Amino acid sequence: MKDNCRFYKTGGILRAGAAVLLSLLSVSCFANESVPAGNPIHDRLGVVPVDGGFRQDGYWVWGSSVIKGDDGKYHMYVSRWPKTLRFHPGWMVASEIVHAVSDTAVGPYTFSDVALGKRHPQYWDGCTQHNPKVFKHGDTYILFYMGSTHPFDDAVNHPEEVTLNSKYSIVGRSNKRIGVATSKSPYGPWTRMDQPVLDTKPDTYYSFLTSNPTPVIHEDGSVLLVFKSRTYNEQFPYHSDMMIGVATAPNYSGPYTVVTDEPVFSETRFGVVEDPYLWEDEDGYHMLAKDQNGTVGGVSHGGILAHSENGLDWTVDEHPVAYSKEIKWDDGTTVEMGQLERVQGLVEDGELTHLSFAVMDGPGGFGNGSNTWAIVVPLDAE
Repeated sequence: MKDNCRFYKTGGILRAGAAVLLSLLSVSCFANESVPAGNPIHDRLGVVPVDGGFRQDGYWVWGSSVIKGDDGKYHMYVSRWPKTLRFHPGWMVASEIVHAVSDTAVGPYTFSDVALGKRHPQYWDGCTQHNPKVFKHGDTYILFYMGSTHPFDDAVNHPEEVTLNSKYSIVGRSNKRIGVATSKSPYGPWTRMDQPVLDTKPDTYYSFLTSNPTPVIHEDGSVLLVFKSRTYNEQFPYHSDMMIGVATAPNYSGPYTVVTDEPVFSETRFGVVEDPYLWEDEDGYHMLAKDQNGTVGGVSHGGILAHSENGLDWTVDEHPVAYSKEIKWDDGTTVEMGQLERVQGLVEDGELTHLSFAVMDGPGGFGNGSNTWAIVVPLDAE
């Protein structure tokens, strides 16, 4: 691998998108954590227009993925669930994936349709669909996502019962699995599989759940998949802290084989991270992920950058902090968001040009925000 500090190819211009008026924000207009210069992502983050991105009244919006379609428009796939439920853990039991469209990568995006919604709870993804990641291979659009189900009445009908220690959340979390849907058009319809492509396995670091898929699809159709996992514990909350594993498959539809006996990121290896985003260029594989406790890069809930030649053996960047919760808006303000998570990337003509994020207003903490939305941030050219 070449010098980890050297930046792989990026494109884009100094502008970006976010879908909310700053008058909605109840946050400080300066950050309380400084980020050292030198990271090849952080030093190229652009300015975000306040009227870009995507949001919807009455819904929590979280975790988007963007692709440019054959129609020349940009297509965003993003999770939403009703605000009648708590933000956390409402996503775990009542999310769906919707599709929005824009003429530009940064937006604003206009709602188009529900890409993946609820179906009968007998299906593995019957009750929730979340964490979308979209690709196009050949003439097929491919949507990786997390799904879950539970046997209870629709959680939307019982908002007061949807808490972390409720039956909804305990069963919904334990049923989280990774799946794939396909379509010939970004507008659907999407064909869903009746089984997940990556299930759990007893006595492994992924015995409790598999989630948050981020794949690279190679030219020959084979897949390298990075995913989040937890292992089973005997007592509440019945699972370990988060870990990151790697699986491969000859085709996006599978079969997938977990190829690391131990997680590549965990509490005892580098530190706890989640929400990985993976891409590949001439220098190998690169990963962005949320630094859950700040033990990897020193900024709690910031983003860290890591590199690998083979997707299995990872090295944290010399300047690991790729982003904090701080956003530069195009009205001249700099705001530390309550939450900034679920990073994903837009690759055009082989170059990483934009990053998308889920953001929340408020002072921080999932229970303290009033609004969430999706933003798309361009990366300035090297």
